Amino acid sequence: MAASLRACALYTAWLISVVATLGSLYFSEGLGYVPCEFCWYQRIAMYPLVLLLGIAAFYHDTKIVPYVLPLSIIGGLVSVYHYLMQKIPGFAAPAPCADGVPCHVLYINWFGFITIPFLALTAFALITALLVLLHVKKK
Repeated sequence: MAASLRACALYTAWLISVVATLGSLYFSEGLGYVPCEFCWYQRIAMYPLVLLLGIAAFYHDTKIVPYVLPLSIIGGLVSVYHYLMQKIPGFAAPAPCADGVPCHVLYINWFGFITIPFLALTAFALITALLVLLHVKKK
């Protein structure tokens, strides 16, 4: 099981980054949700992963892992902070972020806990786990 997961880990990480990128574009361009400052930070961490992991998956190059792992970890940390801002009252200052969009606004709140930062966190966590699996295998 672990060997088969390692075999497709790079491709799966790339696929997750593509879905997350398309999802964020759908929320902003399709549904008209204006991204806040922290949403942009998460996008800054996610969007390069599509290109970098895509090229690495095409060439089956696991040497990319140390270079993209920090992007997924930092993106995940930003997602955690953003999620806490949304779910814990008074966690962050209520000042509006870029373009006057408050970072604590819930555009979606599926099942009472799934928000856009939670979706981003899920993607970053899965990508990070897959990259760590690849990195551990090499040692």
